[in-house]
Amino acid sequence: MAVNLRGRSLLSLVEETPSEIRYLVDLAHDLKRAKYAGQERPLLTGRSIALVFEKTSTRTRSAFEVAAADQGARTTFLEPSSTQIGHKESVRDTARVLGRMFDAIEYRGASQDTVEQLAAWSGVPVYNGLTDAWHPTQMLADALTMTEHTHKHRHETSFAYLGDARNNMGHSLLLLGAKLGMDVRIGAPEGLQPAPDVVALCEGVAAETGARLTVTDDALEAVRDVDFVHTDVWVSMGEPLEAWDERIDRLLPYRVDAELMAATGNPRARFMHCLPAYHDAGTVVGAELIARRPELAAGVEVTDEVFESPASIVFDQAENRLHTIKALLVATLA
Repeated sequence: MAVNLRGRSLLSLVEETPSEIRYLVDLAHDLKRAKYAGQERPLLTGRSIALVFEKTSTRTRSAFEVAAADQGARTTFLEPSSTQIGHKESVRDTARVLGRMFDAIEYRGASQDTVEQLAAWSGVPVYNGLTDAWHPTQMLADALTMTEHTHKHRHETSFAYLGDARNNMGHSLLLLGAKLGMDVRIGAPEGLQPAPDVVALCEGVAAETGARLTVTDDALEAVRDVDFVHTDVWVSMGEPLEAWDERIDRLLPYRVDAELMAATGNPRARFMHCLPAYHDAGTVVGAELIARRPELAAGVEVTDEVFESPASIVFDQAENRLHTIKALLVATLA
């Protein structure tokens, strides 16, 4: 099937077809090989991309800036202190201004409504770099990474996500797996499982793609025989430190440690994390948590033993943000 994404936005993966997602992943693979071989051809010379960041980032900003530069495009970084978006100027008006000056807009912030308004009113492609609802650019990187680390067809590949699953990562991974016909397991306690409307949406997709979806509060059941184990931090950006205590009590059984990886029964199972990860006391937050809760000395959502093990492919995953975002830019702007 021919795929044409020119001029399209990427807001959630809800609107994207399985063929379109596969196309972006395959294109990312080709662009990655070209970069490594020194054979990359700039296809975006003269393009300008606005990077609107209301939430901080390392990987997303770096990936967009390097991807654009590799392809000959320019980027302008706009943080809250340098824009009026939502404060002195409505999102709708901001969208119409940016759309007249830039060829595309990336947005990273809290509100899904904001990124959708930017797409509706700017007249140019808009990319969701993360909202509280969805994280589609991360999903493209995760799909490429899983493809690179298994010989299995997507329909034969299984992965689990453990922890707080009612957030953008839990929802997005469930949708990604459903779109690609994969075997997806969500392991989370009641109250921290994906929202019912998201589960219903993904079940509808799975009925068409043949995906297998499981939501359970049993961490061991979730990881049995899987090829990949995903997790994420247990408290999102902006939540108070006090939220950790209650969350830790509920989520400690879902921490990814060596025993949980062994419970997959698959010696080739790989560990994935979108980063940043609190696997040691090397961060301010990690050190504070370990000081408050000594049982976290081995790591919070993942132990340092697993994070630094040969099973961990988190830095391949991080690098693939670059290649998949580049594919998105090329597919929509070239």
